[in-house]
Amino acid sequence: MTREDKRQILESFGRAPALLSGALRQYPKKMWLFKPAADRWSIHEIILHLADCEAGVYVRCRHFIAEPGSRTADIDGARWAESLGYFHQSTREALEIIRRLRRMTYQLLVSLPDPIWAHAVEDSREGKITLQGWLEKQERHIPHHIEEMKENHTLWLKSHPPRKPATPSARRQEANAARMVTLTAGIC
Repeated sequence: MTREDKRQILESFGRAPALLSGALRQYPKKMWLFKPAADRWSIHEIILHLADCEAGVYVRCRHFIAEPGSRTADIDGARWAESLGYFHQSTREALEIIRRLRRMTYQLLVSLPDPIWAHAVEDSREGKITLQGWLEKQERHIPHHIEEMKENHTLWLKSHPPRKPATPSARRQEANAARMVTLTAGIC
């Protein structure tokens, strides 16, 4: 990976919480609990999952730097979502966790000397992985879940079509027309 490639991945990694916030503004809060299927997550659950993962990212990044060669564990996202009661947790606080921890991890990563990027840990799922390879994977995590949110929204719109605005009654239309005639008559 060239320095420019690394810089671009780092910048994308650092911008992800802002990207997430921008995406969330597109979806009405009333649909955040919508689950398109029993085995799919709602936007609410995705946000809580991302906060849990971000806490793991914060710690794992430090393993690469301080304890290369150590063994790390991945979280079981489905089990955590089921066991930790995501439904009852605050998305506002979860978003704050994501924002703060990502900023701290980003600031640490941009300050690292080149040799540290070759440090590796033994991942429970991936086997041996370098800090550089791990960052490439992490950089795509939030955008992946933003795409999942878009799919949820599309499916929600199909099952909750927008209501058409009420049409004015004939009597109200006649009254508005009469008012227009009176207003235009006074202009001449």
